[in-house]
Amino acid sequence: MTTAATETIDSFHRGRFQVIQPLGQGHRSGVDAMLLASLVASDRPCRVADLGAGAGAAGMAVASRLENAEVLLVERSPLMAQFARRSLELAENARLGNRVSVLEADVSLTGRARVAAGLADDSFDHVIMNPPFNDASDRKTPDALKAEAHAMTEGLFDAWIRTAGAIARPGGQLSLIARPESIAAIISACGRRFGGIEITPLHPRAGANAVRILVTAIKQSRARLTLRAPLVVHEEETHKFAGFVDDLNNGRAAYCRRR
Repeated sequence: MTTAATETIDSFHRGRFQVIQPLGQGHRSGVDAMLLASLVASDRPCRVADLGAGAGAAGMAVASRLENAEVLLVERSPLMAQFARRSLELAENARLGNRVSVLEADVSLTGRARVAAGLADDSFDHVIMNPPFNDASDRKTPDALKAEAHAMTEGLFDAWIRTAGAIARPGGQLSLIARPESIAAIISACGRRFGGIEITPLHPRAGANAVRILVTAIKQSRARLTLRAPLVVHEEETHKFAGFVDDLNNGRAAYCRRR
């Protein structure tokens, strides 16, 4: 009798690191996480918080590409946090050393409760996030953990970006990936916390509507919003990644801000 697999070990950045992920429950990371990680660009030592990290793919991708990055994976689900810890124990991830750690905490905590949980004020150069993206009216999944990871609740962006604004250092960068219909909520949540917003639409193919947006912003900046040229993910009539997107997906390049 064979037992059905409940997890997979997935390679990213062409085998430079691996992540243990659940099958049939919770959120499984892929291209979105790698593109999110590509938004972090730094040639100096930096501290990075990955909010709602899941099994840790995006944060680990940052550490994989930037040898001077110290990354904290913040995840409230005990199960997903355990996947992240187990991933960090893999021999294939030894080169990440002690630069990546896991904090089991709720991203939406505020004030003293947030600080007590391990998220201190003004302590990170970069805060990245891939918040739940499905509207509550979307088709529901029977898996509770997956539903929690995918279902967007009212005020979610405000809660997560509020935390990002508290824990980022002045001049620190917020980076996130989301659906295009979330633009208004994101801009509103940034408010006076973050400025210099740069938004890049991601189109699956030339001529197709955007399915994701990449967003970066700077804490306390008063610069105006910039809508950047779109990125087309796939070459025409194929499933092959376009050259630059393939570099971003595999940790060979960063998607740097214009200013």
